[in-house]
Formats: sequence, C-alpha cells, structure tokens
Amino acid sequence: MNDKIKYEIEFVIQSSPQLLYQYLSTPSGLSEWFADNVNSRGELFRFIWDGTEEEAKLLKRKSDEFVRFAWEENSDGSYFEMRIIVDEITKDVSLFITDFAEEDEIEESKMLWENQVSSLKQVLGSK
Repeated sequence: MNDKIKYEIEFVIQSSPQLLYQYLSTPSGLSEWFADNVNSRGELFRFIWDGTEEEAKLLKRKSDEFVRFAWEENSDGSYFEMRIIVDEITKDVSLFITDFAEEDEIEESKMLWENQVSSLKQVLGSK
C-alpha cells in the first residue's frame, strides 16, 4: 500500500469567517457545495454523491476557525481539514485545505477541491 502524501491548498474567499464556518461544519451547509446531500448523527457525517455514500467522522472543530474530518474507511491516520485564516492586516479571508492523497492522485485531488470550492464561492456570492 502506498503512503498518502499530505498537501495543502489555499483559496481566498469573500465571506465572513462566521458565515463560511456554517458551510464547513453543518450538514445543510456542506450539502450546498461539498456533496449532493449530507446528514449527520453526532460526530458521524454521511456524504452522498450520485448515489455513492461515504462516512466521515468529525475529529475536531473550533467555531469560525476549522473543522477536521477523517473518512471512516481510512485507517492510515489521514484526514481532511478546512481552516479559515483571516489576514491580520488586510482582513482577507482564506480557506486553507489540508488533505492526503497518493502521489499520483494529488493533482486530481486538488482539482476536485478547486471544483468544490468554486461551488462554495458561488453559494457565498464570492468571486
């Protein structure tokens, strides 16, 4: 089995951290851009795309700052994290994604995030 490689990708988002956090941390928010449908039971979130389902556990979260999930099927310690960074000087808001992928899948994985974050920006009315 190949070891997954951790990578990071950053997007500037025109939104308040409070509003953005709602889209990262709630089933209703996540279903607007991340998956077709999302529901949760406690810390367990079920993500549904075109009839396929994947479950992820909410590992950590801090209001208006970040959420970290781990896919239930992964036993390798990998996770994905969505962190909200506010520039102290400009007050620009960035969404900082940390994820893991196998080496030959990193570009594809980044493109997937780009597509999803593009949907998120549309929902937020951000450029």
